[in-house]
Amino acid sequence: MRGLPRPDQPKASVIIRTYNEARHLPEVLKRLAGQDRQDFEVIVVDSGSTDKTVAIAELAGARLVHIEKSQFTFGRSLNMGCEAARGDVLIFISGHCYPMNRRFVDEILKPYEADEKIALVYGMQRGGKTTKFSEHCHFIKTFPREPMIPQEGFFCNNANCSIRRSLWEQRPFNEALTGLEDLEWAKWATEQGWQAAYSAKAGVYHLHDETWKQVFRRYEREAIALKNILPDVSFSLFEFVRLFFHSLFLDCRYARRRRQLTRRWKEIAAFRLLQYWGTYCGVHYHKKLTKKIKERFFYPNK
Repeated sequence: MRGLPRPDQPKASVIIRTYNEARHLPEVLKRLAGQDRQDFEVIVVDSGSTDKTVAIAELAGARLVHIEKSQFTFGRSLNMGCEAARGDVLIFISGHCYPMNRRFVDEILKPYEADEKIALVYGMQRGGKTTKFSEHCHFIKTFPREPMIPQEGFFCNNANCSIRRSLWEQRPFNEALTGLEDLEWAKWATEQGWQAAYSAKAGVYHLHDETWKQVFRRYEREAIALKNILPDVSFSLFEFVRLFFHSLFLDCRYARRRRQLTRRWKEIAAFRLLQYWGTYCGVHYHKKLTKKIKERFFYPNK
């Protein structure tokens, strides 16, 4: 495998959060090493992997940052990676997200070079063979083929995202949130007069290999975070029922067009049920977030 770039003065720093990503990390690093643009460094922030993740990162030449499981939050792990970074732009991808092509880094940096008011750029996401059918539908709806540079609003997703380091130095990520630290940061940036952008060509394949319990936990913890970011947000039982059946209908219609309905309808129903029930439970969550509960959110059982 071609070695990872090691520029003396990197333009960007690619920061990868990992926890037991030995299955995916070699391909992620291989695709980063093969980028047309080579003026970036790679930093792996590992939160206590028990597989070969750390050895794989070291062998590839990535810089390693370690965070104890007891200290982990999504925002804290990102802040530790950002603190270690040297680039002017901080690029975040998950340890199970594969850059789609050799121009990934170049495409995610272009909006910054064209517009000095851009604070954040995020890219397209698509699923893979292990992705659940409804997640494919979600990716298609959420990450269109057309770019939005700049876009309205502050939506983004840290599985494939980037920000200006100078702005992170002014406002690090919120370390107390159970998720959506990217959205909270983007909300702050846009309130300061900065803009977010969506680069469709800076795409990744996002390979979720989640159990049904993990699907529920993901949407639950993100809804808890959303309630902290937007205190007035609501999600009633009526909205749960309405959105479940509406999404079920759309997904099943799409599956029928692709001649997959017979073998996919149970999976579709399960995903949408857990997605919206997790959201409902998260919005209405009132328990104190103890250390044990946080570990359940951050390290769900396989």
